[in-house]
Amino acid sequence: MNEHPLFAKNVEFVAGVAELDQLPVFTLPEVAFIGRSNVGKSSLVNALVGRNSLARTSQTPGRTRQLNFFNLAETVMLVDVPGYGYAKAPKHEIARWTEVLFSYLRGRRELRRAFVLIDSRHGIKPPDVEMFKLLDDAAVSYQLVLTKCDKTSAADIEKIKEYADKALKKHPAAHPGIVATSAEQKLGIDELRQCVIDAMNA
Repeated sequence: MNEHPLFAKNVEFVAGVAELDQLPVFTLPEVAFIGRSNVGKSSLVNALVGRNSLARTSQTPGRTRQLNFFNLAETVMLVDVPGYGYAKAPKHEIARWTEVLFSYLRGRRELRRAFVLIDSRHGIKPPDVEMFKLLDDAAVSYQLVLTKCDKTSAADIEKIKEYADKALKKHPAAHPGIVATSAEQKLGIDELRQCVIDAMNA
């Protein structure tokens, strides 16, 4: 894997935001990683920057309960977003996470692109479609990233891509191109890095 020089540089956690009034003011461009709980967001962020434990991972879905901001080389802010669609969490906590997430997406001027992560084993689910609609309404450019592709056949991945391509034509804020990744096997990581660079320079 040919690592882009930016992703070999220093990256550090700078803020964790659980409430709306805690949202920090930054001037760097931001890219956010969003997806259903247990889709593998934190693992993918770690693979992206070549670290093992920058973003916390957990076997418990819904463990990430705040917006986590990571400063990559004073160049771009990576944002690990609370998972959505996990029905077993307390309803009041789901409502709070959802409010923080939606408010961030709607009002964040620095946000250049959201990467919406889809578990390749399960494909696009109704909560994902709801997120697409929200991002459309907020006029936030977003791009789909398939995760855990080492656990899915190549044929099934192609089927998901074909379905997603057709579905996304109905969504004006969707960015073309679907990235197939595996954090464990480092598949598609270089392609995703280039997408981050393109987004922050957009």
